[in-house]
Amino acid sequence: MSEHILWAESAEEPAPQTDATLQGVVDVAVIGGGYTGLSTALFAAQAGMAVHLVEAEEIGFGGSGRNVGLVNAGLWLPPGQLIKALGPEYGPGFVRLFGEGPAQVFDLIEKHQIRCEARREGTIHAAHSPKGLEDLRTRAEAWEKLGAPVSLISAEDTAALSGTQAYCGGLLDRRAGTVNPMGYARGLARAALGAGARITCGARVTGLRRDNGLWQVQTGKGALAARQVVLATNAYADGLWPGLTQSWTEINFFQIATAPLGPEAAAILPKGQGLWDTATIMTSLRRDAAGRIILGAMGRLHGDRTGGLSAAWARRRLRRLFPDLQIPAFEGAWDGRIAMTQDYLPRLCRLEDGVWAPMGYNGRGITTGTLFGRALAEVLRGAPESSLPLPVTTPQPQPLTGLRRTALGAVFSANQAFRSVL
Repeated sequence: MSEHILWAESAEEPAPQTDATLQGVVDVAVIGGGYTGLSTALFAAQAGMAVHLVEAEEIGFGGSGRNVGLVNAGLWLPPGQLIKALGPEYGPGFVRLFGEGPAQVFDLIEKHQIRCEARREGTIHAAHSPKGLEDLRTRAEAWEKLGAPVSLISAEDTAALSGTQAYCGGLLDRRAGTVNPMGYARGLARAALGAGARITCGARVTGLRRDNGLWQVQTGKGALAARQVVLATNAYADGLWPGLTQSWTEINFFQIATAPLGPEAAAILPKGQGLWDTATIMTSLRRDAAGRIILGAMGRLHGDRTGGLSAAWARRRLRRLFPDLQIPAFEGAWDGRIAMTQDYLPRLCRLEDGVWAPMGYNGRGITTGTLFGRALAEVLRGAPESSLPLPVTTPQPQPLTGLRRTALGAVFSANQAFRSVL
């Protein structure tokens, strides 16, 4: 499989200089150069802490740079279910914080002048069926009761905003928006460096142990000691901390991008909203600043941009959505990993004293990673744990994670095969 990740190639933000020497003692070692790690590094450094972020590959290499780029409010669950699940102590505050999440992301973008094609036109959750529309109606009513600027829109309005007649209606969330996800990650890195954080890329952490009250972070490029550690890898965690990856089910999400389209595609997402649907095997739809269509779905990338099962699926899907469109060649094709929890809630875990691991973002990485990083930075500098948006927990292994991952992967691949000919 040959990946061509559009966001890395089209981001206006250049890859930052991240070759700081690994040595000495720091207040915080951050492992992982995605949204969570970069947000933690930025806010901890702004608070005057000595921070060193270590990334095995490059900034945004994992789920952050492979993201769809939807800056969504809230999580998978409707607000009422979230409050019920988290209880009166955390539920209302969590719903309020995540309802304001997109505003915090866009405020950061504005403050640091991050070049990431940011658009605040909202997002569309599109109903693929009458049942999906009823679910969206319930969600809209719940958010409207909380005063959120969301509305249920008709099939006609959904068609006008999306350019396709394929949906029964949709939920327009005006709090949300879209970004080039790699541009946002690189911009956060630039801001963190400007605040005084140090960053080293291409340094995979091979060991993490406690010695004389400090955490020793071992890499192939050297080592450093830290008073506290944030393991900000989420779905890209490896065997560094035994058993951690059993706390979620890993699924894949792939995307395929067309070449830029001209006036013939002007009616497709004309206001720039990002879209995803209510189908059990979800698909997403985006346009970027150059006019490319970016189509995504759950599952692995099979083949590459030039051909294979996923490219066949994408062509068939685009023909069904836009039957009059002359589909151009594909310029990009890639996939990424999502950490899904059984209750669709993220976690803020303490692995040991001084080691933190936020995880389980369930496909909402941009807002969740940004918000969790900021909240963790406050606690790292001395704020009470009660200020965190979730109670601190320890990782709880989910049963049959390997089997579930294999089964879901097979279902997603079968869906690609079926839909590529249907």
